[in-house]
Amino acid sequence: MHTLFPVWLLFVALTLLFWGITGVTQKLSTDEISSELSFLWFSVAMVAITVVTVAVHPIQWHTGAGIFWMAVFGGTLNGLGALTSFAAFEKGGKASVVTPLISLFPLVTVLGAVVLLHEALTRLQWLGVAMAMLAAVLLSREPEKSAGTPAPEPAPAEC
Repeated sequence: MHTLFPVWLLFVALTLLFWGITGVTQKLSTDEISSELSFLWFSVAMVAITVVTVAVHPIQWHTGAGIFWMAVFGGTLNGLGALTSFAAFEKGGKASVVTPLISLFPLVTVLGAVVLLHEALTRLQWLGVAMAMLAAVLLSREPEKSAGTPAPEPAPAEC
């Protein structure tokens, strides 16, 4: 049966929405508290979501040790990526720059697939990789501040 809007695309759209908002909330939190404390609260939320997921959906717990440790390793890398993204925000990275840059993580996956899994890319796909890298360079460029330009005054505090 052909559907105009496949279910998986709904999940993609929700992921895009959730992760898009996350870049702003992570920046706002690290403007007020440390990246470590922001990450702690992020982790608490993840545990809560995990508890609800396990309570609502039956889990097939029987798996091989290799798959178990691969999932643990993947989760560890995901957590380290989240922690370092919080640190990037805390150290002054702008959400409009940090979030798109860290969202280029599929480039690492693509290069890993080519080198480790011996997957092949077409010329057009390599062009896409090159354009993504160019986008990273362009996004990371900050305008130079001239010596004669005064710093903007902070907005007045609201009561």
